[in-house]
Amino acid sequence: MKLFYERYAELALTYGVNLQKGARLDVICPTECEEFGLIIAEKAYQKGARIVNIDWDNQRLDAITYKYAKKDELIKIPDWLVAKKNSVIDENACYIAIDADFPLIFNGLDEEKIAAHRNARAKAIKRYHDAVMSNEIRWCVISAPSKDWANLVFDGDENSYKKLKDAIAKTMRIDCDDYLEKWKNHLDALKKRADYLNEKSFDAIYLKNSLGTDIVVGLAKNHVWSSAKEKAQDGVEFVANLPTEEVFTAPRKNDVNGVVKSAMPLSYNGNIVDEFSLTFKDGKVVDFSANKGYETLKQLIETDEGTHYLGEIALIGKNSPIAKSGILFYNTLFDENASCHLALGKGYPTTVKGGESLTDEQLLALGVNDSVEHVDFMIGTNDLSVFGVKDGKKEPIFVDGEWCI
Repeated sequence: MKLFYERYAELALTYGVNLQKGARLDVICPTECEEFGLIIAEKAYQKGARIVNIDWDNQRLDAITYKYAKKDELIKIPDWLVAKKNSVIDENACYIAIDADFPLIFNGLDEEKIAAHRNARAKAIKRYHDAVMSNEIRWCVISAPSKDWANLVFDGDENSYKKLKDAIAKTMRIDCDDYLEKWKNHLDALKKRADYLNEKSFDAIYLKNSLGTDIVVGLAKNHVWSSAKEKAQDGVEFVANLPTEEVFTAPRKNDVNGVVKSAMPLSYNGNIVDEFSLTFKDGKVVDFSANKGYETLKQLIETDEGTHYLGEIALIGKNSPIAKSGILFYNTLFDENASCHLALGKGYPTTVKGGESLTDEQLLALGVNDSVEHVDFMIGTNDLSVFGVKDGKKEPIFVDGEWCI
């Protein structure tokens, strides 16, 4: 297990946040992953970090709090939390967030209280949230195995924890000695696809499959297709999500029309939403349904005005390592990299030319959506067709769920 964590930590520090000497590193770590958090801290210091701060997280405590605390208390966000988040920006620090969630941990709890807390927190740390979305700081989200998560994925198998650890190692390409070289080649390949799409400069993307997805997603003015490797405002490259298999850009807020059907379950706020459908007209969700988790989906869509609109479209081939594993991870970070996906909520400022220096109003004028949320949901299937649309003409990008460019 230690070798697994050491390779994972090296990947997150080298390609994830690309830690520089003298930098501050903040780590959000579940208490169950203490060993991993400490390995990251030690490796960071060995690489020259000035200071490493770890915020220990415990979802079981969160569940207890949501169960017993009153809504009025949950929406009080302490000043010290806001100050700490803002200090990350002020000191040009970077952070690694370790996700080891149990996707069903909040099942049965008051979803209105949970949503109220998340909304209040997002508003209180908006400056920090905006800095993350505009690459003002370097950040990386990764996932580590936990017992509850493993038992869900592998249906309580006695070897479920080891199975999840091995699955993460394989799909993360850290099951071999030359994992850093493999990641370099992978990141280069993603960049080539993004470069191709940028050269084409399509007006819209049309997606259709037998599940019922049939939608045209207009693209923001001056949009830019991004791949895994991005550049922070200090000029240092980083990779925000590990794993990552996508190239992505910003939809035009008011130019999305059609129906999308979910291809995989969505884990949101500790609840599962499955077999759901969204209907868009002039960019806005005008109808929705779900066979499971309807109220959770409703809470998401009604978070604010921006969660009625799209903030991202991402393309991922069906032959990505995660897709080929055949495993449903019940974890958006992994599952989104097995399938083409869209996101409700805020668009990334960096997905339009010069967007990192534009105001929210200027971004909106280009079609980039704004919100306190950004939630990915998966729509890619084995028979998905994707076309780029330019001047009314369609050009194939995906055939039967895979890249054809």
